[in-house]
Amino acid sequence: MPQGPRSVALGGSAREAVTAWAAASTPLPPDTEIEVTVVLRRRAPLPAPADGTPIPVGEFAQRHGADAADLELVTSEATRRGAQVVSADPATRQVRLRGGADLLAGLFGTTLHQVSPTDGVAHRYRTGELTIPAEWDGVVTAVLGLDDRPQASPRIAHPHAVAQSYSPPQLGEIYRFPPNTDGTGQTIAIVELGGGYAQADLDTYFKGLGLGTPTISAVGVDGAKNAPGGTDGADGEVMLDIEVAGALAPGATLVVYFAPNTDAGFVDAVAKAAHATPTPAAISISWGASEDSWTAQARGALDDAMADAAALGVTVTAAAGDDGSTDQAQDGRAHVDFPASSPHALGCGGTRLVADATTGAVSSETVWNNGAGGGATGGGVSDTFALPDWQNGAGVPARSGASGHTGRGVPDVAAVADPQTGYQVRVDGSDTVIGGTSAVAPLWAALVARLAQATGRPPGLLAPALYTAVRAGAVSRGFRDITTGTNGAYRAGPGWDACTGLGVPIGTDLLTVLTPPQP
Repeated sequence: MPQGPRSVALGGSAREAVTAWAAASTPLPPDTEIEVTVVLRRRAPLPAPADGTPIPVGEFAQRHGADAADLELVTSEATRRGAQVVSADPATRQVRLRGGADLLAGLFGTTLHQVSPTDGVAHRYRTGELTIPAEWDGVVTAVLGLDDRPQASPRIAHPHAVAQSYSPPQLGEIYRFPPNTDGTGQTIAIVELGGGYAQADLDTYFKGLGLGTPTISAVGVDGAKNAPGGTDGADGEVMLDIEVAGALAPGATLVVYFAPNTDAGFVDAVAKAAHATPTPAAISISWGASEDSWTAQARGALDDAMADAAALGVTVTAAAGDDGSTDQAQDGRAHVDFPASSPHALGCGGTRLVADATTGAVSSETVWNNGAGGGATGGGVSDTFALPDWQNGAGVPARSGASGHTGRGVPDVAAVADPQTGYQVRVDGSDTVIGGTSAVAPLWAALVARLAQATGRPPGLLAPALYTAVRAGAVSRGFRDITTGTNGAYRAGPGWDACTGLGVPIGTDLLTVLTPPQP
């Protein structure tokens, strides 16, 4: 009897069964058309981020993208098996395939169901490990999008009561953003997994601040688009991100990448932003989820996309989460939020700020923690990523509950996130106050754009420079230390801590740290 095509297991692709979903699932109609993203290996490893200047976009695909032979291998075999090749990009190492549900499920050795949970979003559902054609073994590193459950949540918080609030320009003064800079000549990319913006709201908001509306454009990824007014409540996230980044770097160009809230959508949006022309100075990400809610292949693919960004000279700023040290996990253990826990991201934690908005004088700034149900900054020690060399001297502790395990410490930096001392924004026609570490990621992205303008070069992976000569318990250059408060399992103290990282920015001092010495 002739044997069928041989397949091998795809490491890191396993999904555990969700009991409630499994009970409510039904078979997905076999002719349902779906798309998936297949991620390929690199042609050659990336250099260490601190090893040199950014790699020009035009050279990246040739040096570190997918090999032409690998692309041909994957696309030809997929076509032979009946799938349609939508795109094949050597720079991002991604092949996008389209086909019927049965065809693609069969190609990757799984069965797809559909589920409409009473407390969530209808989606496709699979369990177990994927397989790939044996010819692809060692070539394909991830297959994303077969299961399109919501992958991440916005890191946004609404106040129960507002004690004090700030406009983004006032925060620029409080955190001493470099004067005579506005981000001119720089691009800030913003990743969104839902919602949208209304131009009229933005025009009204920036006019109220005495600013012209920045140049803003929307880019659709995997069929998503700018869609304000939807039922997912994500407009607040989108508007917050744009208004904070645009008001703090009004001279910069903002490009908003809208993608489906799936593992494939998230990875594809970050990859597209990183490889865009012109190369952005920063990519702001205000969406995330606990590390253990990702498959290993999806987490690796997104980390690789952020590694690409660093090599290209892009700083990725990522919100550290709004649910304290548990990060919404229900097992009673400490967890950190991904992608903030990636060593290729600048993890952004949150504070509570009491300051004079007129003079910029700070009365107090402490760890954001409003207790059960009120939100608190994320932070802790990664279960997944090892301690980076550049964080060795910072005093990252062993992970809470673990014996001797020290991983990547989160966050790296912080700024105000408490919605009770939050950001003045405009959403869906109404002025409001919002907080969350969602706001800290675009604040730091705007600061990166202004630092890039002032120094004449993109910072790229910013963390190694920020941690240079850092010692446990000592205040770092360019930061105001936050030493009071806790996020649950971790407590703030002198120097780096797992609540607010190195501290909040002193922008003018950071400019000195990042400015190369004159010959």
